[in-house]
This record gives sequence, structure tokens and C-alpha cells, in this order.
Amino acid sequence: MNMPHRQIRAAYTEKSITVYQAYDPAVAEPAVAAQRFVAPFKRERMTWIKPSFLWMMYRCGYATKPGQTRVLAVDLTRAGFEWALAHSCLSHLDRDGDQEIWKERLRHSPVRVQWDPERDPHHNALPHRSIQIGLSGQAVDRYLDDWTVSITDITDRVRDVHTALRDGRDVTALLPPERPYPVPVELARTIGATAGGDAG
Repeated sequence: MNMPHRQIRAAYTEKSITVYQAYDPAVAEPAVAAQRFVAPFKRERMTWIKPSFLWMMYRCGYATKPGQTRVLAVDLTRAGFEWALAHSCLSHLDRDGDQEIWKERLRHSPVRVQWDPERDPHHNALPHRSIQIGLSGQAVDRYLDDWTVSITDITDRVRDVHTALRDGRDVTALLPPERPYPVPVELARTIGATAGGDAG
């Protein structure tokens, strides 16, 4: 099946969307206990959220990389997620973009958007892209204080997928069901999504 080059795919409900982050247990355990990110999580640093489970697996090496041994599924409100998209700026200017407008938006936006090659379960790059969303400043405060619905430690599930892969098994049934996220036209333009690729 041909995927649009830049499309948000995620697990979501009518009101919330699931994104993934990986941390050291010192950060992950208090977050799960409090159901929100608390100290030693640092608000002043940019934090990246990823709707793609497999891109998170690529980033954290199935919870094997130092500082990323606990994988969290964070459910946040769709209203918050879409606020982040609306207040974002692409980390890199598109070829046909206006450099001065982009620089000005980059300077003032609390959210960064990157489109990186999506990955298959074995970390191979795929021809279509996956979105990474970097939150800073007021976006981090909103993420922590207003948008977070729940935080679930899914590390055991991650390890099950990793074990199945090493055993040569098909892991499709173990992966979260992700589908195209319906991004309004104006938001799609802001984040540089492929035209017509996020409806449905």
C-alpha cells in the first residue's frame, strides 16, 4: 500500500491520541505513579513526542539504549495535540519555503516538527515519513499540566515485540493499531503534511 510521503499515523480515539517517549526509570516511574510528568523531569528542556510506535522503537532500540529503558505511552487530548501542531514550525525549511518567514516563525514557535523516515520493525527506513514533535516553553507546560490524560509503562510489551523479532516471528499482531490522523487542511499546511494525506 502506498503511503502519503508525510502523514501522521497514530492510535487515537475521539478525544485523545497516543504518543510515545522513552526515559530512564528515574523519570518514568514517578511519571507513571503521578500520571503526569514530575521531577526529575525538566520542564525547561525540549521534549519530543512521537505518535509512531515503530519510530520510537528505532529511537530507543526496543528499550535497550541508555536513558531510554522505559517506554511510556502517553495519551493526550486531541485538542492539545492540535494546539501543538498549530503553534509549530518545521525544524528545516522546505525547499520552496520563504526563508525569512520561516526564520521568524522558528524564533517564536514553542513547537518543532520534524519528518523522519518511518521504520519497519527491524529499523529499516521506509519511503514515507513519520512526524516527531518537539515541545518547549509554554508547550511543555501545557503538555504536563493540561494535555496529559494518562501515562502507561509499555516496556514489557516492547520487550515482547523485541523477543518475537529475534525469534523470527511476525510481530504485526503485537503492534498498536495506527491509522491516519485527520489533520485539518490549515494544520496540514503548517506542518508540511502531504496534501490530502491526512484525511479520514
